[in-house]
Amino acid sequence: MSLQRRIPVEEPGQRVDKLLSAALEDLTRSAVQNLIQEGCVTCGGKPVSKSAKLKPGDLLIVELPEVRPLEVLPEAIPLDIVYEDSDLLVVNKPKGMVVHPAPGHPGGTLVNALLYHCGGSLSGINGVARPGIVHRIDKDTSGLLIVAKNDFSHNHLAQQIQAHSFTREYSAVVYGTFKEDSGTVDQPLGRHPTDRKKMAVLPQSPSARRAVTHFWVVQRFQGFTQLRLRLETGRTHQIRVHMAFLGHPVAGDPVYGPKKVITSLEGQCLHAGKIGFVHPRTGEYLEFEAPLPPYFTAFLRKLKEV
Repeated sequence: MSLQRRIPVEEPGQRVDKLLSAALEDLTRSAVQNLIQEGCVTCGGKPVSKSAKLKPGDLLIVELPEVRPLEVLPEAIPLDIVYEDSDLLVVNKPKGMVVHPAPGHPGGTLVNALLYHCGGSLSGINGVARPGIVHRIDKDTSGLLIVAKNDFSHNHLAQQIQAHSFTREYSAVVYGTFKEDSGTVDQPLGRHPTDRKKMAVLPQSPSARRAVTHFWVVQRFQGFTQLRLRLETGRTHQIRVHMAFLGHPVAGDPVYGPKKVITSLEGQCLHAGKIGFVHPRTGEYLEFEAPLPPYFTAFLRKLKEV
């Protein structure tokens, strides 16, 4: 059975693909483009093209296709589950674990582990490779993720992310010393113009999407600073790109950091330590925290010894 989403148009001249990419944050941009190409997006009963210009008052109807039979295999991988009920669960993902299967990572992912733990009780909105995944964090970022067990929960949680009412706080160690105690980075992000695997700050690009990161200094070290960061938006690699843009890349980041990487960290020193949301079923606000993992605290100890 297909799922229908109704997206109202509020501003003149909006392109279909840009509007849907912003409205359907639970889907990848390529998935949105495929829906348009396959005629699953209509306005006034007629399929629309990705470049069609919309006017206020238009209503886009998006038909999300029926979920195909699952092809990803369950794997008995231990999970650190912080909270679980019949609608959702919150899991503390370890550093080094990929969230969903992809080329080069067909197994050993969080999704493989979730399929074993939850059986068939995962939302299907994000397709066969990403069941239950409402949002994700990078492979070498540790910390909290929320997983939807049904489409009802998935839709409600995705709407909270879209409305920026979803609390996501991170801890990071970055290069350099901040003069200010707090600040905000409000810079749009898009695909890097020459390296499609990277993101970049693109203030002049029409395809870039607004990205806002708030940060507070926790403690300063010689050559490094520990930060607490809160996402207002949730773009790919947002914290990593924004910190690099400020000239303070995340320690250990092999993509956006200096060429001489801190290999002992085995990736960026970034931990999703707090998550908060309104429960889709009960309406209660829930908030969970995960302590700093051993790799993070060990690095802090080294910095204090300098």
